[in-house]
Amino acid sequence: MTGPQTLSFTVVQWEGGVVRLLDQTRLPDVEEYLDCRTTKDVIAAIQRLSVRGAPAIGVAGAYAVAQAAWLRVETDPAAFRAGLLPEMQAIREARPTAVNLAWAVDRLRGVLDRVDGRPVQEQKDAVLAEARKIHAEDVAACDALGRFGAELLPAAGTVLTHCNAGALATSGRGTAISVIYAARDAGKDVHVLADETRPLLQGARLTAWECRKMGVPVRILCDNAAGWVLSKGGVDCIVVGADRIAGNGDVANKIGTYPLAVMAREHGVPFYVAAPTSTLDLSLASGDEIPIEQRASDEVTIPQGRGRVAPEGVEALNPAFDVTPNRLVAAIITEQGIARAPYVESLAAMVKAASGS
Repeated sequence: MTGPQTLSFTVVQWEGGVVRLLDQTRLPDVEEYLDCRTTKDVIAAIQRLSVRGAPAIGVAGAYAVAQAAWLRVETDPAAFRAGLLPEMQAIREARPTAVNLAWAVDRLRGVLDRVDGRPVQEQKDAVLAEARKIHAEDVAACDALGRFGAELLPAAGTVLTHCNAGALATSGRGTAISVIYAARDAGKDVHVLADETRPLLQGARLTAWECRKMGVPVRILCDNAAGWVLSKGGVDCIVVGADRIAGNGDVANKIGTYPLAVMAREHGVPFYVAAPTSTLDLSLASGDEIPIEQRASDEVTIPQGRGRVAPEGVEALNPAFDVTPNRLVAAIITEQGIARAPYVESLAAMVKAASGS
């Protein structure tokens, strides 16, 4: 067994009122950081995918709330609260599908409610402390779910993943990719096959970049080649992340995940989902209730802004996510352990364990 590798980059940081984000729209060509000095800057970064991945968005959103509080000038507690709440709602609504953003903002709202009426500086300190706690918990959750998930991977083989669910999608070592890192830390000889993940190429641009940085063998696969590779026995298991998981275990993840799960079932390949308990939304009975973000047509017709690939005037349907039914999911890996069907029971148990109740 070798020791765990440390990251050479950070995705989300708090630096004296500035929210610093690794600009993932510039990868893999340029490793550049954005210094977001206002809440509007953070919201814009979330919406244009400079920061992306459900856990990372949650941490960025938490720090955005702390920043909004930090920048407010009111000294009267009631006026401070009245000014802050609309900003918190704007942050909460920056992107609709990933539940971690709303979860983080709602958690900070709970803190704000507990310190309501206290001196403004005390309220600001409480909000920032909770944001830092959310950040630290995400790092720990990535490590824990990585260790649990590593047990499911073969001693040697190829793991297919979709989109990016690595350190770039969190503030730790990732979710699905953390499982791979932990497996390699434990001495397993696993290699990564990364779907390109069109139209924004998070697999080709981000997963491949990250794996190279971490010394993990990786190859890129065209999205529409996955079925052929699976049919030829070229994949030992699939591990993906999630942006929201309903109470019954239906999983919302980057568009293209659902057909992978269908093909995995057809060819007898285990399909695993890795996500922290903050991604579990037990208020939703099924994936039918998960809102699916519709993004701009230009992301498909003018990919990466580098030239039109469709005729002028032709629009694109561009859903950012799809929903994989729970029956196709072999296991859901969380920082509390591995959940299996029936998910209504096992996921509830995970959330209960995370809450300490």
